[in-house]
Amino acid sequence: MGLKYADAQWELPENAKESEIKWHNDGYSWQTRVWIDDMFMITTLQAQAYLVTEDKKYIDRTAREMVLYLDRIQRVNGLFYHTPDVPFFWGRGNGWMAVGMAEVLRILPKNNPDKGRIEEAYKKMMNTLIGYQDRDGMWGQIIDDPSSWRETSSTAMFTYAMIVGVKNGWLDKKTYGAAARKAWLSLLTYLNEDSNIQNVCEGTGAKNSYQYYLDRRRITGDLHGQAPLLWCAYALSSDAQGK
Repeated sequence: MGLKYADAQWELPENAKESEIKWHNDGYSWQTRVWIDDMFMITTLQAQAYLVTEDKKYIDRTAREMVLYLDRIQRVNGLFYHTPDVPFFWGRGNGWMAVGMAEVLRILPKNNPDKGRIEEAYKKMMNTLIGYQDRDGMWGQIIDDPSSWRETSSTAMFTYAMIVGVKNGWLDKKTYGAAARKAWLSLLTYLNEDSNIQNVCEGTGAKNSYQYYLDRRRITGDLHGQAPLLWCAYALSSDAQGK
């Protein structure tokens, strides 16, 4: 079933819009919008299709699509805008990028021409994130705003990306292992008596309003937070290397 959806990302529908036709003709998924969270939704399916089929076209698509997003929305400081014209460093959106790059790097063949570009972007992001981690180990709803509320889904995603980076030797163990441990222990304090994680940002569309992001509801038990926490637990208990 998953392979069908992966193929559909590159099969132009009959009622495609002009922008979708252009992306398709340029060799990208017609689903491309250059929204930060879409990068993960597209590349994850392609990467998994590669693991199942070992067909090189899927992993080549994965890397090329990811580089497009790096070129369009990664800023000089290593963080990512929600979209090219929404200039805010939203936590979970950046979490999707962090996890997406870590997962692709874990799978990408050494001889892929885009691997160096993706690894450089990943390391740049991780280096910047270290500087914005709060004393309690968390990251904020707006990463570069220390007054914004502490958000758990993004923190869990960054933690996972760092764990994978340390275990694969891309990141310094002393620096990033300590940051990941600090974040993990802090995340556990946000679990309630039902093992549901609190302070998860609700679903968030792109909007050119800083206040819009700050005012997002903080919800409990949402899968945007539950799933990344489980990813961290898995990564901590396994080798989290390769494919």
